[in-house]
Amino acid sequence: MTITPYGSWPSPLTPDVLLAGARGLSFPRVHNGQVYWMETRPEEKGRCTVCTVGPTGARALVPAPFNVRSRIHEYGGQAFAVLGTTLYFVNFSDQRVYAQPLSGDAAPVPLTPNDGRRWGECVPDSLGRGLWLVGEQDQPEGTENFLALLPLRDKEAQAPEVVASGRDFYATPCPSPDGRSLAFLAWDQGDMPWDGARLYRQPLTDAGQAHGEPEGLAGGNGTSVFQPGWSPDGALVFVHDPEGWWNLFELPPEAPAPRPLCPRAAEFGLPLWQLGMESWCWIDDHRLACLWFEAGQQHLGVLDRRTGDLLPVPAAFDHFDGLASDGTRLVTVAAAANAFPALVALNLEGSAEVLRSSSDLPAPEGALATPEPLTFPTRDGAVAHGYFYAPKNDAVQAPTAPPPLLVISHGGPTAATHPVLNLKVQFWTSRGFAVLDVNYRGSTGYGRAYRDALQGQWGARDVEDCVDGAEALAQAGKVDGDRMAIRGSSAGGLTVLGALAFHDCFRAGTSLYGVTDLEALATETHKFEARYLDRLVGPLPEAKARYQARSPRHHAAGISAPVLFLQGLEDKIVPPSQPEAMIAAMTKAQVPSAYLTFPGEQHGFRQAETLRTALLAELSFYGRVFGFTPADATPALTFACEERLPTP
Repeated sequence: MTITPYGSWPSPLTPDVLLAGARGLSFPRVHNGQVYWMETRPEEKGRCTVCTVGPTGARALVPAPFNVRSRIHEYGGQAFAVLGTTLYFVNFSDQRVYAQPLSGDAAPVPLTPNDGRRWGECVPDSLGRGLWLVGEQDQPEGTENFLALLPLRDKEAQAPEVVASGRDFYATPCPSPDGRSLAFLAWDQGDMPWDGARLYRQPLTDAGQAHGEPEGLAGGNGTSVFQPGWSPDGALVFVHDPEGWWNLFELPPEAPAPRPLCPRAAEFGLPLWQLGMESWCWIDDHRLACLWFEAGQQHLGVLDRRTGDLLPVPAAFDHFDGLASDGTRLVTVAAAANAFPALVALNLEGSAEVLRSSSDLPAPEGALATPEPLTFPTRDGAVAHGYFYAPKNDAVQAPTAPPPLLVISHGGPTAATHPVLNLKVQFWTSRGFAVLDVNYRGSTGYGRAYRDALQGQWGARDVEDCVDGAEALAQAGKVDGDRMAIRGSSAGGLTVLGALAFHDCFRAGTSLYGVTDLEALATETHKFEARYLDRLVGPLPEAKARYQARSPRHHAAGISAPVLFLQGLEDKIVPPSQPEAMIAAMTKAQVPSAYLTFPGEQHGFRQAETLRTALLAELSFYGRVFGFTPADATPALTFACEERLPTP
């Protein structure tokens, strides 16, 4: 075969193939033995529906133009519930709760008034009194958050009855089996839920109204609680981290304090970015299925709360997202390194039935790179983690020289990357790029100490970890140290720009709806993250100098590499003003940049045409910088300060 330059490899993973594999599957639930889930469809402009399994496969229950999506905390999350023969869901455009017969023989009807309030979570009451909701409403003095019960006495629109208010944030309403108590999480600005969410128990009347004051049970004071749930005998089970690891705890009725069910140096919880996230579920009265991370690797198992025995389920998957059970099967979104993510039903011996795949296409053979776990030293004597992917495409002959490297910095920054089939990674490796997907300090899955290592250090340690990982690979001869680029979204965009402004490592960078100005982010962003930076950077105004020192917008003159900015115009988390201010500063400093905007997109791209355009534009960008001609038909980009583009 003829040697084909890196970046120019013709790949079977075209944007259309990627879009066919971009079906989003999330929040599996089981009701009366039937499986339901939320499904996001890029080909329908990112619309989300609720699906179930019918005789011929997946069946969508919510018709267009309804879009099942909550805007609480802007990140939303679970936005549906099934109760009896009715489906309830939150519609994106008006944020009202709707009801629709599961049979589909009637159109959805709104149950909540069109009063501007936003709703989410949607938890059926244990006694059938209604639907427990997390609520949010903009007021002249700021955004108010609360918990409410939506009565289901009739089909006419009615106002949910507020049960808890006064705290900055609420999540995870969970009614007890006898209906006399409501467990929930609450926290205030200055904490994120993974920093200090506290577990409460609110006594209820027979009608589901609050009776007396809520009782704090666990969390707060530097610890957090995740996903409370009641056992049939009235014990509360939840995830808690008093020893620095999210472990499962149980609080029996009348017990003075919770007890750990299976103490170990492992993470059984998750950072609560979206409402309704779950890492465990009941199988029967005494056993629960759970997910946990240990040494950075995720596992699925069954825990007996009587004995503390934790038995792994031998499933042929590397990552799981969401968990539900019908008593005999476990339902989860499972992923592996060589197969598309899929909604699967597992028996406890590990055999799986695929209920719905994220793609209707087979995984392409000969063009899938294998993730290699990588732990590397950092400049300050610690270690960081990631996954390295060498280029892979059996249809071409690679040059003998080392390949170019693309470093990926995830968002959050408390998120994490996992060793599963990610087409947004394989898109690059199948075209001749090596990829380093970094779990910099601050990432979830390695314990609270690793996550907290980013506190006060955002914009510094995450940047250094990405640079150190890239340089370690270059020194080992695995990549070409003169052809390295970095890309990142949201918080990862700040890492991209910081790496370019404060280090001479990368020759190009792509920021997808990324942060450029920390002080502007702290003052302009939505309520959920408005005080996030108090911990990640420092409180204002005391730490103002640190904010400016870490904000790439104030250091545009230090950037010598070109940058591609990709931005949704309806983004309320990182608004367009952020990249536009950065571009203005770069243009003043005569640093080249290109800027593509996408109407109708918020924080994170969902529409098929946006995803296609963004990928091809980024490929075109690297081709221009590194001097290769992509095999794909890519758009021509317009650059500010184009005359300053470096010669490949």
